[in-house]
Amino acid sequence: MIKLDSKIPEGHISEKWTNHKFNMKLVNPANKRKFDVIIVGTGLAGASAAATLGELGYKVKAFTYHDSSRRAHSIAAQGGINAAKSYQNDGDSIYRLFYDTVKGGDFRSREANVHRLAEVSNNIIDQCVAQGVPFAREYGGTLANRSFGGAQVSRTFYARGETGQQLLLGAYSSLNRQIHDGNVEMHHRKEMLDVVIVDGQAKGIVVRDLVTGEIESHAAQAVLLATGGYSNVFFLSTSAMNCNVTAAWRAHRKGAAFANPCYTQIHPTALPLHGEGQSKLVLMSESLRNDGRIWVSKKVGDGREPGDIPEGERDYYLERRYPSFGNLAPRDISSRSAKYVCDEGRGIGGGRAVYLDFADAINRIGEHAVREKYGNLFEMYENITGENPYKVPMKIYPAPHYTMGGLWVDYNLMSSIEGLFVLGEANFSDHGANRLGASALMQGLADGYFVIPYTLGNYFGGVKPEKVSTDRAEFKQVEEEVKSGIDRLLSVNGKQTVDDIHRKLGELLIADVGMSREKEKLEKVIKDIKSLRDEFWNDVKVVGKGEELNQTLERAGRVADFLELGELMAVDSLDRNESCGAHFREEYQTEDGEAVRNDEEYAYVAAWEYEEAGKWKLHKEDLNFEYVKLATRSYK
Repeated sequence: MIKLDSKIPEGHISEKWTNHKFNMKLVNPANKRKFDVIIVGTGLAGASAAATLGELGYKVKAFTYHDSSRRAHSIAAQGGINAAKSYQNDGDSIYRLFYDTVKGGDFRSREANVHRLAEVSNNIIDQCVAQGVPFAREYGGTLANRSFGGAQVSRTFYARGETGQQLLLGAYSSLNRQIHDGNVEMHHRKEMLDVVIVDGQAKGIVVRDLVTGEIESHAAQAVLLATGGYSNVFFLSTSAMNCNVTAAWRAHRKGAAFANPCYTQIHPTALPLHGEGQSKLVLMSESLRNDGRIWVSKKVGDGREPGDIPEGERDYYLERRYPSFGNLAPRDISSRSAKYVCDEGRGIGGGRAVYLDFADAINRIGEHAVREKYGNLFEMYENITGENPYKVPMKIYPAPHYTMGGLWVDYNLMSSIEGLFVLGEANFSDHGANRLGASALMQGLADGYFVIPYTLGNYFGGVKPEKVSTDRAEFKQVEEEVKSGIDRLLSVNGKQTVDDIHRKLGELLIADVGMSREKEKLEKVIKDIKSLRDEFWNDVKVVGKGEELNQTLERAGRVADFLELGELMAVDSLDRNESCGAHFREEYQTEDGEAVRNDEEYAYVAAWEYEEAGKWKLHKEDLNFEYVKLATRSYK
């Protein structure tokens, strides 16, 4: 039976984290060496946690399914990382970053967690500069900032259009130092397939060696999941093709509550779908919206070239509808706005794309300045499309991107399973119903560098450093369950490929659980996903064997989990009778198309307990807004 206790500290919000750190239990340096920690995932959250905990003296085992920990998907983040340094002297502060994040999430996040995130944001920049991360700088040498959606200040630090890569290289270098010193034991090409619970506590994991197929058990006194988000449930998304929900979902099936799965972000700035055989979508950084103007023709089905459409016949629809924020309106609003103008037939040539135009910026500051800011992004666009964005507008359309939902955690980042902690995008904790741009990297590094070192120590301070043997019956039982699941996949011997069924799932979800949802369609899609899951288990074809490198088997296990998650996303969407952030129910909107929240009935975190496939129990964590007044979110 799951009992939700957020463990939010007492006191004023500006003092909660400081007081909590002082009141936590401590582990002395000699005793830290007695504790083993398993970390699954080596993106920004996992790599920073492994490096920091290794530096503190814990014995860390880090796992990744990649051949190198630096291949984690954090490397693909482009635009930047937020922090409340206020280098621009434009009115920013820790409180304003906190306020913007709560408002940007449409008042569906925990105030205490968000304020802590804003507090530690400044430390992240100092840490990364010390590691040598090459942030952009002004002429005088100070760090540069730019704006992102949902804010009217410039607080985003960046390294051209490859900020995630540079931040991950910083964490990766620190991680390698700990590997060299013997404090971190690195396990590559290992995929976590289940968590092991001993006496109600997470004490280890079972993994599959992706090269040999061997099933292995690993034990520790705590398990940390830093395995990213689940947007690949849509089949086509901006995530790398191997990104999945399996580690988190297997923990969910063992008792970890899954929170707010309906909050999935559709990014407004991606390349449009260009063919039936496409396997993923390409992100173009939100930073481009600083200088690019988004528009479509005012005429339906206008097939003219952009240069032939006069200024007076162009609709800069974000600037028109949201004059205060313009092209920097939050992602959920910007994405829905693009969908609606395309629904009207005013997309490029009547299709599913809008223009992102840099002509005004080039005329204002010159092509050289634009190239300095966005050069590698423009090169990427031209390499993919064959069009020169300095000469013609980019073509963009929204794409599944970030997931605000995830495993439920308390203030200490512990899930509803004792000893199982969840970091970064894999948890639900900081973004509410919509994530502001440049906040994902901030949360991942905040959790890894500055939160989990304290909260894990607090947990260890209350338990004995007793080693757990993988010879225990609990480990053997989970190993057998994992092997049985693999055998089940291999034995179906149907006719459809894994990708065939995954694509069908994605089409169902993007149509009815995407940028907008409706009651009747949600009820139908739940039935359709159940039928598709039966189809999978009766007609999927998984070739090869389990005792070898078998990428089809890997994908089959992940899609099996996506089929359950997809249903829960629809169930959660149907249960939440309001519109908020990325969850937009067509029945709940104003006359001019803005979201209508229902704070009296739905100001809570929806935490779902797994009972069996297709059946969950809802638990609610009430959200209290003491420092940010509940209000209609307006960017006009």
